[in-house]
Amino acid sequence: MGPGPAALREGWMRGLGFPGMPPFPPGPPGAGGRHGPGGGFGRGRGRGRRANVRAALLALLVERPMHGYEMIQELASRTGGAWRPSPGSVYPTLQLLEDEGLIEAAADDTGGGRKRFTLTEAGQAEAAQAAENPPWAEFAEGTVNSWQEIRQSGFQAMDALRQVMLTGTDDQRERAAQVLDETRRKLYAILAESA
Repeated sequence: MGPGPAALREGWMRGLGFPGMPPFPPGPPGAGGRHGPGGGFGRGRGRGRRANVRAALLALLVERPMHGYEMIQELASRTGGAWRPSPGSVYPTLQLLEDEGLIEAAADDTGGGRKRFTLTEAGQAEAAQAAENPPWAEFAEGTVNSWQEIRQSGFQAMDALRQVMLTGTDDQRERAAQVLDETRRKLYAILAESA
């Protein structure tokens, strides 16, 4: 016998990140951070391919020394949230660049064990080349605006779903699940059109 309505509701609420319950699980491998390509929805892709993390980090360091987390935030900001590479892609890339002698890390003056990365003389040429056409430039303004609109619609839909799960009847929750199933099928159908 399957789980009852209370167990189903509990499972839904866990997945929706209600207070006192675990948040959404992370996306699939290579997905990036939460909520936003590079996390949650777009999964760090631009124009159908993974953006170049190595070139992006080097291009950022042309401007000023930065922490790894600061670079993640900067890339998310420059793409309107359309690309937010995950720590799992940024930090290994920084380590590789350091191993190659293109960047160097120094302990931050503020403490806390954070490293601030700067270009070495050997890394300046590759970084300058990366900065000429930085990976975040591939996210055209229209793409960024479109992503922001979709993300906002998604958040509003999640808010409505939370209300149904918290205050709706069993019948309303069942109908909400049917709407979600239909929406999922329609979204995959949209993707199939461009395949």
